[in-house]
Amino acid sequence: MAEEVKLFRTWSSPFALRIVWALKIKGIEYETIFEDLSDKSPSLLQYNPAHKKIPVLVHSGKPIAESYVILEYIDETWKETPLLPEDPYERAMARFWAKFGDDKVLTSIVWGVFIKEGKEQEEAMVEAMKNLWFLEEELRGKKFFGGERIGFVDLALGWLANLINILEDVAGQKIVDEDKFPLLSAWMKDFANSPIIKDNWPPRVQMIAKFRALRDAKLAAAASSK
Repeated sequence: MAEEVKLFRTWSSPFALRIVWALKIKGIEYETIFEDLSDKSPSLLQYNPAHKKIPVLVHSGKPIAESYVILEYIDETWKETPLLPEDPYERAMARFWAKFGDDKVLTSIVWGVFIKEGKEQEEAMVEAMKNLWFLEEELRGKKFFGGERIGFVDLALGWLANLINILEDVAGQKIVDEDKFPLLSAWMKDFANSPIIKDNWPPRVQMIAKFRALRDAKLAAAASSK
């Protein structure tokens, strides 16, 4: 009997997209359950009672939560087309850069540059540029963070290849300049245009509308608190 694989996600979550891409790269068939986080399903609450968040992967009835935990589970369960390198040091470095992407890059851009204005935005941009420079250096001599093919770090940082352009359009601020970050810019294009990746991006028009509403709400809240 075929193994049952289900993925609980939302249509726009960059964290859930990591799992979509990993399953596609591995050639794993799965069922998608789209969640409305304002009205979470009983199944989601059952499978992830600790955080009540997506993504959640359910494999043969067993739930796994948190995107990086899920990615490693997928890689260890279906060993074809490995996402993590075999060498222990390189595996450790892959985990480091994935965490750096969430803790530093995403935080400084989305919760810094994107939802700030004026001097606060300028200060956030300095931090974001510093973090992006580290990624630029990490790409020297490589097409992807994983080498010549997409790997764990590429999936972790994949949101950059799509979301950055959307954030730039909404905020009216250039974040990844091709002259400043030629390697990162080339990676973003190569990653975004890879067949499995580009076939699974969320609708751009809806993403712009979502993030415009998010930015307006955050700026309004910040203004009212002053």
